[in-house]
Amino acid sequence: MEGATRTATLTALALTGFAANSLLCRLALGPRAIDASTFTLVRLAAGALVLAVLVRADPVARRTPFAGSWVSAAALFAYAILFSFAYLRIGAAVGALVLFGAVQATMIGWGLYRGERPRITEWVGLALAAGGLVALTLPGLQAPDALGAALMVGAGVAWGIYSLRGRKSAAPPVAVTAGNFLRAVPFAVGVMVVELGAVHVSARGLMLAVASGALASGLAYTLWYAALRGLSASRAAVVQLMVPPLAAVGAMLVLDEPLTLRLIGAGAAILSGVLLALRR
Repeated sequence: MEGATRTATLTALALTGFAANSLLCRLALGPRAIDASTFTLVRLAAGALVLAVLVRADPVARRTPFAGSWVSAAALFAYAILFSFAYLRIGAAVGALVLFGAVQATMIGWGLYRGERPRITEWVGLALAAGGLVALTLPGLQAPDALGAALMVGAGVAWGIYSLRGRKSAAPPVAVTAGNFLRAVPFAVGVMVVELGAVHVSARGLMLAVASGALASGLAYTLWYAALRGLSASRAAVVQLMVPPLAAVGAMLVLDEPLTLRLIGAGAAILSGVLLALRR
């Protein structure tokens, strides 16, 4: 029971960080306070720096300071850069629907391929949560930009791969995440060099990118890697459906967006579905 409580706590903290990251990205990229490639580079670099400090402070993590892998780092970078560029072309509602649909498909599909057989309650919970997510986003949907939607699908697949690889890592989560962030930085530098002519940075955009990388990415991803050890692939996919309603509530509090009946109903369906899917 202690292990289940620990996993639940880590998961809740990580998902809160993911929702905060969504808000930070929208605040920075929506009004073009910073370009997408620079935002991604600053986000990854800030995350790597904070994680390096945490590794230095952890005697166990210091034994494997360069844990992680280039494959995981490539998946992390692919998610971050595709996410940034996608949100320049499509709206937040469309992006959330496409992103988390791709994450679910990737993680649940891999779990089924590897022999995981979710119980009927997990399938019902998934359907209820997915239905709530559609109800939350579909009424405001318009035909999305094809390239933007494709970029967000790629971001979702990349995040699914990154999460799946995190489940089998034996090193301390903070060391693994630090190594992955550090390895991802050169990829981001390369893209920024290619996009040099489009670079523009404001003080506000830079601050938001640092907060996104240091707090909502670096710390949250470490917690997520730790939580993944107690979650199956299908459950890890389902539980991430809690992020959109969390982000929507955060947007209401931070951006003064209204709390609508649709948001309340859809959020209740998503949370109920997640709880049903995670019920033992």
